[in-house]
Order: sequence, then structure tokens, then C-alpha cells
Amino acid sequence: MISASPRQSQIDLRTGARVALVGLVTNVIMAAGKLLAGVFGNSHALVADGMESALDVVSSAILWSGLKYAARPPDSDHPYGHGKAEPIAGVIVSVVVMGAALMLAISSARGLDGARAAPEPFTLVVLVAIICIKETLYRRVRRIGERTGSVAIRADALHHRSDAVTSVAALVGVSLAVFGGPHFARADGLVALGACGWIAFNGFRILVPALHDLLDAAPPETLARAVRHSAMGVPGVRGIEQLRIRKMGLEFYVDLHIEVDGSISVRQGHMLAHAVKDAIRAANDTVADVLVHVEPAAPALA
Repeated sequence: MISASPRQSQIDLRTGARVALVGLVTNVIMAAGKLLAGVFGNSHALVADGMESALDVVSSAILWSGLKYAARPPDSDHPYGHGKAEPIAGVIVSVVVMGAALMLAISSARGLDGARAAPEPFTLVVLVAIICIKETLYRRVRRIGERTGSVAIRADALHHRSDAVTSVAALVGVSLAVFGGPHFARADGLVALGACGWIAFNGFRILVPALHDLLDAAPPETLARAVRHSAMGVPGVRGIEQLRIRKMGLEFYVDLHIEVDGSISVRQGHMLAHAVKDAIRAANDTVADVLVHVEPAAPALA
């Protein structure tokens, strides 16, 4: 029976959704500020950075929607819950990040053609403010992502860091263009172009763990050891014949084969399986359910 009170994983998913919503609002403001400052301040790097932030808005909206959906409790159509929406959101965000890198590279390369007037000095102030805000968001969201274990929340944190890095690159390029004279007029475009590799790399870093979760890759060995330790600590369990763990959102589902005395009754084996399940879930809050299969242990040799 499903508990009426939300599990920690559902609370974490809702927290992640709130974080994504904050990121969404922030990215809307950042994108508008960068584009306006870039257009009126004659900075190609800032315009390109604003385009990347506009894509951040899309990715934050996707992330928020995915986490809200993943936080739904299990129902008759989804008995294992809706947790797979969380890594799916991570995959979509990674694609958006890599798409942003490509668009930014194309935009920056086009800006290298022909002579350009130097950007306005006020664009430097705008970039410094954006860098401070984005770096603060990155650190806050990263801590939440590490605490919850959510690949989507960590993806959002890396997205904030990528935005901060592109803004740093734009700051360097604009500074050279403003203070370096005509010889550095194209510096903002060149530096923005160099930041594209970093953005694409972060997109790849987001994609890999999200795909692992979607493909039910094995969890960290530390969790498997903890599950084994909890099961073997139950009196009557002689061994573990098989253990499989898969991740669903922020929770894990365990399939476990235990070895017991073959002479015990079916009722005793059933009670022992429940004791193993309770012990594992009590010791590991991220374990949503445990399916225990009881097998007779090999007789001891005389």
C-alpha cells in the first residue's frame, strides 16, 4: 500500500522543481538583459551570449516540467512511479546545451567577418553582474543536486556554470575590444567562439549519466554493498544468490535472491523476506521497494 506521506525522493523532486523555476525566471531576465545590452552596446559576444541564455529558458522550462512530472506518486498506470521523467529531462537539457554551443559558434564565426566598432564600456558592467548571479546560482543548485542525486538538477547547475563561463569569455573579449584599440576589434567574437567547446563538453557531461539512468545502469557499488550488509544482518539469511538494483528517478528498486534454511516453512520464509525488505529500506532511504526471492541454501557438507 502506498504511504499517504511523501517520501524523501518526492520532496527532493519538488525541491528540484522549485529550483528549476527560479532558474527559469532568472534566465528570462538574463537573456533579455544580455540581448538588450549587446544590441545597444554593439557587442557581438554579448548578443551571442544572450542567444545562449534564451535557450537556457527553454531548457529550464523542460527541466521544471520533467521534475514536476517525476514527483507524481505511483498510480495504476505507472506502478513504479514517474521517476523516469527526471533523466529524460536531463537528456533533453543536454541536447539543448549542445545545440546552444552550435548556435553560439555559428553566430560568433559570422561576427568575425568585416570590421566592427568597439563595444560600449557599459557592457562590461552588465557582464560582471551576470557572472556573479550565474556563479551564485551554480553553487546553490549544485549543492541541491549533490544532496538529492538528481541528474536533472545537476544538469541545471552545469547549465548555470556554462552560462557563467560564456559570460567570462565575453567579458574578456569585450575588455580587449574596448581597451585594446582597433587591433582587438574582433576579440569579443573570437573569445565567444572559444567558449563553445566548453558548452558542448558540459552538454556531454549532462547526457552520459542521464542515459545511464534511462538504460537502468548499475548504481554505485556502495549502495549494493549497503543492501548486502542489511540483508545479511537479518537472522536466518545464510547468503545472497543474486542482487540487481535499478534507478527510477531519485529512488532505487532492488531485486534480491536470499538463501535460507531449506527446511523452514513457507510462512517462515515469507516472514523472513519481509524482514529483509524492512531492514534494507530502514537503512537506505533511497530504496523505494525490495522484491525478495527466497531460495534454499545448499546443505552444509559433513
